[in-house]
Formats: sequence, C-alpha cells, structure tokens
Amino acid sequence: MFGTMAASTTLCLSPSINSSTFNFHHKKISNSTLSFTNSHCFSLSAPSLMHFSFQSSSRRQTHFFAAAASSSAASAECVVEPATNVKFQKSLSLPGNADSLVLFGTGYREKVFAIIGVKVYAAGLYLNQSIISELNAWKGQSKDKIQGNSSLFKTIYQSSLEKSLQIILVRDVDGKTFWGALNDAISPRIAKPTTVEETALSTLSRTFLSKPLKKGTFIFLTWVDPSKLLVSISSNVVPSSVDATIESANVSSAIFDVFLGDSPISPSLKASVADGLSKVLK
Repeated sequence: MFGTMAASTTLCLSPSINSSTFNFHHKKISNSTLSFTNSHCFSLSAPSLMHFSFQSSSRRQTHFFAAAASSSAASAECVVEPATNVKFQKSLSLPGNADSLVLFGTGYREKVFAIIGVKVYAAGLYLNQSIISELNAWKGQSKDKIQGNSSLFKTIYQSSLEKSLQIILVRDVDGKTFWGALNDAISPRIAKPTTVEETALSTLSRTFLSKPLKKGTFIFLTWVDPSKLLVSISSNVVPSSVDATIESANVSSAIFDVFLGDSPISPSLKASVADGLSKVLK
C-alpha cells in the first residue's frame, strides 16, 4: 500500500515502561521500509503487522548506552573545521605512504564575489609524527611565533618524511575552475618554468580537468619527499589509488608554499597548523 514511510522525529523510548511487549496493530503494510533519523531501517515483509518488541528496561538501557558510547567514539576520531563544519579524521593511511599520518590543523578557502565571501573548501594538513623530532629548534615557541616563522615550515617541507594536504569541497567546482585558481597561485612562484616543470603542470591540469569535482570530493596532495607529489581524488572517501605523480621539486615546493608559505591562500589553515605544532613542541 505504501512505498516508504519516513519519520523525521527521533524515536524516544522511556525506560519507565513496564510492559515487556507492545504490539501495534495498524493497517497492513506491503513491501515497505520504515526509515528513522538515526539511520536505522526496519524492513517489513508483506503482508505483515508492525510489531515492536521491547525486552526488559535494563536491556533497553544497556543498548542505549552502548549506542551512545559508539557514537562518542566515532566523534572522538574526527576533528571538525568550525567555519565549514567539515569533519577530518585525526589520522589516516594514504596510498603511496608507508606510515599513518596525523592531523595537525584545519582551515578553509574563501573566495570573494561582489564583496561576499564564499567558502569553497575545507583543508587539513597531515604529517608523519616523526617529523616533530626535526623541529626541536622551535620547542617552547608560541603559536604566533611559529606561524610567522617561515624557516619552520620550510623544514617541514624539506623533510624526507611524508606530509599530505586534504581538501574537501563544500560546493560544486568544475575542474577547469579549480585548476585555474590553483594555477594562478602557483604561477607567480615559478617565474620561468622549465620543460620538467611544464610537464608537471600539464599533468596536474589534465588530472583536475578529467574529474567531476562535486561537493564532498576529497583531494589529497601528498608529498612523499620534497621532489615527489602524489595527487589522489575521490568522492567522499579516502582514496585507494593515486591519480597522478608529479616529479618536479619546484612545482611540489610551489604548491606547498601556496598553502603554508608567507602568503598562504588559507590563512586559517596555517594558523591552525601553527597552533597544533605549538602544543606538541611545548
């Protein structure tokens, strides 16, 4: 009779109910699914009666607290970028990387159109934790001093340990627009591209132009060493493969400088990373 019944109101169960079993006899439902806001679905075979069974009060409470604990644990594994409400995993493993990387800060990219700021994507910087041992010269420095210290970020880039920038789009952006904006930021940092650099830039261009960059798309720019950059693009999930390999030290350095240099396109990202570094370099 009905296709799908959706309930937008959360189902609340009171532990004070004493009856061990409730039977709700209503109209017969054929081939339907009942969907609740907590993402649980109950499939009902046809024809059948809607039947909810509740055991003891203690068992209901146990189930409730177990679910709450599971939800809290899942939330604890993520960090929310406050301006966009985008979630970033605290640590992750990426294709082409031997070790797991740890999140050190998040931020967002905003473009201004007719004096109105429009957020385009959120970004997070992941580092190999072992890189901290190479930053002892900056121990005890404040967030502001770290943020303004270009030599610290150069040390991070020049390290042979992996680092990765994750970009999560918060609106649809076609590949041509995304690459155009990134290329505009890279170009001033490479005055006269060599043949190697032109080849690397052409590879980047083809990679982004060939992908549908929709809201929720994940883009990873991963430096496996200072001269090798891996590009991975996927839809809403951590990628399992590499889409492009850029082997140009100058292009790789220019892209790192775009996000974490003296004039970053996302000041909020660099500020957040500086804050994260200051906490581990106490």
